[in-house]
Amino acid sequence: MTETKKIPRDICQIQCVHPEAVDRVKDKMPSQDILMNLADFFKVFGDHTRIRILTALYREELCVCDLVEVLGMNQSAVSHQLRVLRGAKVVKFRKQGKMVYYSLDDDHVRELLRDGMDHIQEERG
Repeated sequence: MTETKKIPRDICQIQCVHPEAVDRVKDKMPSQDILMNLADFFKVFGDHTRIRILTALYREELCVCDLVEVLGMNQSAVSHQLRVLRGAKVVKFRKQGKMVYYSLDDDHVRELLRDGMDHIQEERG
């Protein structure tokens, strides 16, 4: 019996490069530095705790104490994740007396969260 090698359906079955398409894409590709910064930016969204914080802040501005209560975590853990999110310019804070309130940094972050949630919910049908 001869064995037939199965060719995966999700890759090209012949080697054929389309030079015009390759050149068009190469001309528009961002620099390696920009791509690394983009990858680092998206890594921030790859942590379950940070996503929980962002989802809470998507609903409304909250003080650190409120976030601790919503998430059921201790303050130092929440504060650590908030520092990471601030460093990535995903959240911002404002002080009011002795209170510190956090919110999403801008509408871009809000749109990313909304689009991500829409994508996940569409997949689940």
